[in-house]
Amino acid sequence: MTDDRILGTLRTADGAGVVRMEDRFDAAVDEVWSALTEPDRLGQWLGRFEGDLRVGGEFRAHFSATGWQGTGRVDACEPPRHLLLTLRDADPQPGQPEEGVTEITLTSDGDGTIVVWEERGMPVNLIAAYGAGVQMHVEDLGAHLTGRDRVHAGRFDELYPAYQALPIDPG
Repeated sequence: MTDDRILGTLRTADGAGVVRMEDRFDAAVDEVWSALTEPDRLGQWLGRFEGDLRVGGEFRAHFSATGWQGTGRVDACEPPRHLLLTLRDADPQPGQPEEGVTEITLTSDGDGTIVVWEERGMPVNLIAAYGAGVQMHVEDLGAHLTGRDRVHAGRFDELYPAYQALPIDPG
């Protein structure tokens, strides 16, 4: 069964693309925070992380679903609500940025958690591809929290046309 939900919105800020995802998970804030910040848990749903995941810390990462590889820095870490990362692509393709920002905010919602995941800094002409990729990461987080399998390899191809059709708010 295919999930047709589109979690994201697209906009621009300062001439660059911004992808914003929002979803609700049936898991407590502390559980979601743990899945986002503990290297062993990150490895189960997002990919491999090595290094220091504390404020000011540097790390290396490889995201399983999208194949992204690079380094990053933890710019803010306010447990269990706010995480701000700067990511640097190990091998940016032509037109892709060398550096971008990921900001994740968690809010309690009854016995669940609302996750807002925002990525900033990509070229506007690539925003739909980033939208599809970021949604895959958010879906993988949700799958991890409920014990389901990660999204399948063809998920990007399912999501990409929907993100191409989304309007881009000029911010």
